Amino acid sequence: MKKFLMTIAAAFAATTMSAQIYVGGGLNLSSESYDGNSTSKISITPEVGYVLDENSALGLGIGFGMSGKDDSKKTEFSVNPYYRYNLVKTEKVNLFVDGSFTFKNTKGDGYTNKDYKENSWSIGVRPGVAVALNDKLSFVSTMGLLGYKSSKPDGGEATNTFGLMDFSTLGLKFGLYYNF
Repeated sequence: MKKFLMTIAAAFAATTMSAQIYVGGGLNLSSESYDGNSTSKISITPEVGYVLDENSALGLGIGFGMSGKDDSKKTEFSVNPYYRYNLVKTEKVNLFVDGSFTFKNTKGDGYTNKDYKENSWSIGVRPGVAVALNDKLSFVSTMGLLGYKSSKPDGGEATNTFGLMDFSTLGLKFGLYYNF
């Protein structure tokens, strides 16, 4: 029994010593103006991930966002677990695809309803690129989603979308990762 436990401990130690964890995320600041009214938005999306092998990783992103001012404020909270697979891997640049599931909760002003609430979820694949700036720091960018999305406001009908979504400069996301 003692040899068995020692073997398990040695295998676990060898696995964790070769493991690579990364942390990072993104920050988004934007402003929109329409018909003389402007709205500012800020969101932060921290991420943590675990590299399984040279071609795959598991990660989790959590997003927090706020927009509007005074009586038109809106807050968002999202959770995004993903599986990342490197399609092309070079010394400095990796092209990857994330298989992801996202849940988002939005609260705030619905322009006519001050108690507006909406839940949405999506599942699909998202292409991206990672550029190694040095041994520890990487610049990462993703764009769009090919998949399914469902949004439902409280008391309203669900809106379902299937296809290529957010594949524009508005769906372009940038971030920095620190690799341990």
